[in-house]
Amino acid sequence: MYTKLSLQEKLKDERVNRHMTLLDLEKATGIGHATLSKYESDNCTDISPFNLAKLAEFYGLSMDYLMGLTENKCHPNTPLYELHLNDSMVELLKSGRINNRLLCELACHPSFVRLMTDIEVCVDRIADMHIRDMNLLLEQSRQAVISKYHPDDDDINLRTLELAQVSEDLFYSHVIHDDLDAIVKDLRKQHEKDPTTAEAETEAETIAQDMALLLAEALSYEGTADEKRGFLICQVLDIDFDKLTQEDRSAFVRVCKKSPKLKNIISQRGKSSPIPPENKKRKKR
Repeated sequence: MYTKLSLQEKLKDERVNRHMTLLDLEKATGIGHATLSKYESDNCTDISPFNLAKLAEFYGLSMDYLMGLTENKCHPNTPLYELHLNDSMVELLKSGRINNRLLCELACHPSFVRLMTDIEVCVDRIADMHIRDMNLLLEQSRQAVISKYHPDDDDINLRTLELAQVSEDLFYSHVIHDDLDAIVKDLRKQHEKDPTTAEAETEAETIAQDMALLLAEALSYEGTADEKRGFLICQVLDIDFDKLTQEDRSAFVRVCKKSPKLKNIISQRGKSSPIPPENKKRKKR
């Protein structure tokens, strides 16, 4: 789900993201555009530390980030106390038990602040009293209707007052579930092109589709049921059934008939036996 960028890729990405040409960067840094082009090429292995420091300063990046020692572009040495991370959180992040990159993407999603707000409302029970007050008013109204009009249980007004009452657990589960679902779906879409992301279509589905196409071709093949089976097996084995000699075809069909698994693959029930191609030719004569 994540591909680590090389130094060359980082330098090129920073320039392209700023919509700068190599000549623009040469004017800004004083480094020749031919040298800059070499630094961005995949096979470059010799980069001047002086020039690299100059590029890091221009882009506002840390040298540690460019050299691959950290993934933080601008905050390599931020004190932990500024992040309000307790010891348990630091140990968890260092343990390797969770995907820290995915956690960062989750937290940086535009909708994450809404998710945290809704969780805080739930944890601090901020909305609980209002939900309970609303449910109490609705239930009092429902009891008043029952006392005055004695409707049956399926009365629409009575049922409306009952369904309008909100379960606190159900309310929070839906709100938080919807928040998190939207974020996860966005992240999944962003990673569709990643080399480590699974294909949308599984190998089994691909094989099933291919077999369905082969079976359709076999069913449309002009010949007896045994010949259709032989044609199907030849398709699977990438053999041109029509190019086989009559002797080879007959032998192949006889072998296929010995398999009990092939007997029901193609059914001719309710269909008249097609006229073999050689018989058709004789009729034309």
